[in-house]
Amino acid sequence: MMLSPDINQIHAVIMNNRLGKFITLEGIEGAGKSTHMPFIAALLKKAGREVILTREPGGTALGEEIRKTLLMQKSLEINGDTELLLMFAARAQHLKGVIYPALAQGKTVLCDRFTDSSYAYQGGGRGVAIDKIHRLEQWLHADLKPDLTFLFDLPVKVGLSRANARKHIDRFESEAVSFFQRVREAYLDLANTNPERIRIINAEADIKSVQKTIVMLLKEQGLC
Repeated sequence: MMLSPDINQIHAVIMNNRLGKFITLEGIEGAGKSTHMPFIAALLKKAGREVILTREPGGTALGEEIRKTLLMQKSLEINGDTELLLMFAARAQHLKGVIYPALAQGKTVLCDRFTDSSYAYQGGGRGVAIDKIHRLEQWLHADLKPDLTFLFDLPVKVGLSRANARKHIDRFESEAVSFFQRVREAYLDLANTNPERIRIINAEADIKSVQKTIVMLLKEQGLC
């Protein structure tokens, strides 16, 4: 029977060798993450990288169940602290079950949202104290930051217009414009604080322009 690797050994491999690369996609609703994720994956694969596509909340069986609760259950009253803890519960499972093992094996992990989204949505949007988010981040993955984060940025009303064109609107997409304005501002603050890692992309531009920027940034980082 094949045993799963010890999590501490995995951490040591990642910290000492940085075998794999960790790339994340962030942005408000309607920013186009799901549209551009396959394009990014194709570029990375063309460059000879083995790519794992995943998402948050989700990425594991437990994470997907938590995702259903967080996104689909509009009738449930979920306060900001509870929402944050559920996000990090899903993230803990995701890290141990998917992200750390893939990075230890030298794979490139391409993830739709990660901890930056907790700072933006639960911190900026819900008003949860940033130090609470920071403590959870330090507990779960103090040794891991994405190598590169694409922040797909666009005006809130444009993003919500795109999101509302879909057939099903989830619990987050049902929030008010003011909520998403706070989320967007929190994302931009994160980008200003971490300019080398978080690269802002004008998601209001046409697809070809966005993809041209993506290619430029990946080449700049030596990833394709």
